[in-house]
Amino acid sequence: MDNLTMDNMTVENGTSVQDNQTLGIWTDYTVEYKVVSVFLVSLICGVGIVGNVMVILVVLTTKHMRTPTNCYLVSLAAADLMVLTAAGLPNITDALYGQWVYGYAGCLGITYFQYLGINASSCSITAFTVERYIAICHPIKAQFLCTLSRAKKIIMLVWALTSVYCVMWLFLSDTKKLTYDNAVRLSCAYKVSRSYYLPIYFSDFAVFYVLPLMLATVLYGLIARILFLNPLPSDPKDSSKKWKKETSLGGRMISTSSSCSTTAASRKQVTKMLAVVVILFALLWMPYRTLVVVNSFLNKAYLDTWFLLFCRLCIYLNSAINPVIYNAMSQKFRAAFKKLCHCGPRSMEKPASYSVALSYSVIKDMSNGESPDHFTTEMDGLNTPTDQYLLTRNLPTAKKMLYEDPPLSGSEIKNLTKNVDI
Repeated sequence: MDNLTMDNMTVENGTSVQDNQTLGIWTDYTVEYKVVSVFLVSLICGVGIVGNVMVILVVLTTKHMRTPTNCYLVSLAAADLMVLTAAGLPNITDALYGQWVYGYAGCLGITYFQYLGINASSCSITAFTVERYIAICHPIKAQFLCTLSRAKKIIMLVWALTSVYCVMWLFLSDTKKLTYDNAVRLSCAYKVSRSYYLPIYFSDFAVFYVLPLMLATVLYGLIARILFLNPLPSDPKDSSKKWKKETSLGGRMISTSSSCSTTAASRKQVTKMLAVVVILFALLWMPYRTLVVVNSFLNKAYLDTWFLLFCRLCIYLNSAINPVIYNAMSQKFRAAFKKLCHCGPRSMEKPASYSVALSYSVIKDMSNGESPDHFTTEMDGLNTPTDQYLLTRNLPTAKKMLYEDPPLSGSEIKNLTKNVDI
């Protein structure tokens, strides 16, 4: 991965310019480029910083949002924040001043945090992809593997390893004076020559881009086979049998088939959301990655200013768009964002939290299925708040009825209890 704020001549070409070597006439960026660059970078980074901060806040401050999957999303949000601040914002000063303005310490620090944020985001995406695979394809193992405490340990390990790995960039970066016929400019560049730099880049490219995407492709293929090719929801015989078995809960008729369908639909929705995050990661990083790979084999690198801006904007957009995806595809995140902004309906907050508390107690007492830690990620608030409130009011009666004279089988009780979680 190339440093996203280094001078174009010293970065994308992978070569270093010797001090006191004349480079010809220096020309500043055009006014059009400065206006477009500063506006778009500021807009994308501003929206991304606000959105990722909101993701971290809603997960840390909302109890029912603290799930294993959401912990990985917090890790991804923190990494994206690092990319937006360490890579995006310095490009604004580069467009305005045409040179590096943060000095030697800034060169080392910003380069380090760029790599740390990008590599940590790649590892976070890989982590929640593996977590999704275990949760969907191996639900019994998920009770022990996909827990909140284990997710926190994995995240700590990811950040520790990437922090140590990225230390090498502190020794590979340095500031250089570029001498032109009409000006002297300071640049943040690499110490090593092209022959040494390219093996390091390709190793980083393979470990933090190619391998995670290959793994994600395989695992999401296996997940899709379970979720979207599952014969149970679509089997007419099974559906007709399940629709005939209904139980009365507080005067309301709850279908076990409806419960199973709701659970399957919510799992699909969560998995789709995470798959979109992975796909956008692959697509938005592809232009810049491809450019650097191609330039590595060219005698004269392709350094069109506008195309470089496009590649960098794609990277910043990748770090900024995830909160938008959560808001669009997850009702839980959407409700939590509204609550954080104090624009949600306050009258519905108490029934929703009451429903979560009661459904947890029922699941712990009666369900031998998925762990409560993991289960809250699956249900994405598909029922209306009114239905949830009416159901939870009758949970004590339902619990007593199920223990004294259970009208359903064990699997049906499990499905019934799942339907009341949000």
